[in-house]
Amino acid sequence: MSTKRTIYSAEFKTKVVLEVLQNEHTLAELACKHNITTKNIQNWKKIFLENASIAMEPAKAVKEYKTEIGKLQGQIDEYAKTVGQLTLEKGWLEGKLKSLDLSTKRSMVESKLKTLSIVRQCELLGLNRSNCYYIPSINEKKLEIKKHIQKIHEEIPIYGALKVHQQLLEDGFNVSANTVQKYRQEMGLKAVLAVRPPNLSQACKEHRKYTYKLRGIDICRVNQVWSTDITYIKLKTGMVYLAAIIDWHSKAVLSWNISNTMDSILVMGVLHDALDRFGQPEIFNTDQGSQYTSHIHTEALSSRGIEISMDGKGRATDNICIERFWRSAKCERIYLNEYQSLPELKADVADYIDFYNHRRFHETLAYKKPMNIYNAGITASNSQTQKLFKVA
Repeated sequence: MSTKRTIYSAEFKTKVVLEVLQNEHTLAELACKHNITTKNIQNWKKIFLENASIAMEPAKAVKEYKTEIGKLQGQIDEYAKTVGQLTLEKGWLEGKLKSLDLSTKRSMVESKLKTLSIVRQCELLGLNRSNCYYIPSINEKKLEIKKHIQKIHEEIPIYGALKVHQQLLEDGFNVSANTVQKYRQEMGLKAVLAVRPPNLSQACKEHRKYTYKLRGIDICRVNQVWSTDITYIKLKTGMVYLAAIIDWHSKAVLSWNISNTMDSILVMGVLHDALDRFGQPEIFNTDQGSQYTSHIHTEALSSRGIEISMDGKGRATDNICIERFWRSAKCERIYLNEYQSLPELKADVADYIDFYNHRRFHETLAYKKPMNIYNAGITASNSQTQKLFKVA
């Protein structure tokens, strides 16, 4: 059983020490008299004598204490400033740490650090300690999809998330468009495009202008409406001109050519090539450029019973189908390259148009491909014609 420690007052200790200093009794007698140990008496006497000078010069002692207190107060003020600065810095660091992702925080924990435990490191980082020991499972399917997304981006950098999604579906992957968008963001992938303002053809006042026939009509079959236009392409050696004919329903490019001159020879060559290979449309739409309002071009159409339609003055949107193709061709291919010669340009445009017709997904076609739509339309039209002949 433990005994309670006796606490003696300063007055009692002083009284005992004064009796010792009188030298009238032995330590043993005094110890027995006051019921204390001789060791206590010896300690009290030593302390009394060491501090006796304070009793003789109390002002000096007070001054020394005040000086010591002043030094301590100065140190306390410095410590307070340091603590305040550290508090501000800690708050700033905590704000920055909150913005870090989980994997970054995990990488900051040092398991072999002796000065800070893992528990304390996790507390400072705002990290659950279990995360330091969790080993995430590898999603093989996700890695495979991301690898294929990277492959598509390298082959067709012009594709955005929706077209990449369609390509993945065609290649046998079962994945949603939102997931494809998320993975592309994680991989830092964006469609590579370039944009420049369009140039418009110049009209000739002497030529007849035809009215615009496409407003309000339902374009629902191939070879119902074709349209054509000329666009400019700048090479290092000068300007060249690209003309093309497109089917409005399927968005398929039926004929095209590039020339170093913008004249009737260019547009007539493209027109005859399309007529020879794909038959003829019901309506043929152009802008009011002099090449299309010329007698040779309008006569070639009207002599075949093709209805001529022309955009309103300055209304490129009236011929939106071919204008949209120009934008795709230039943003997705032409503006991304620097061609050294006309043959080099022709070869690359031929490659792009083949890609556009047979491989590129088209949003307005429900992500189908233009030439597939065109060929299916021709097949359906021939089948319908055969049925009519049998009935007749």
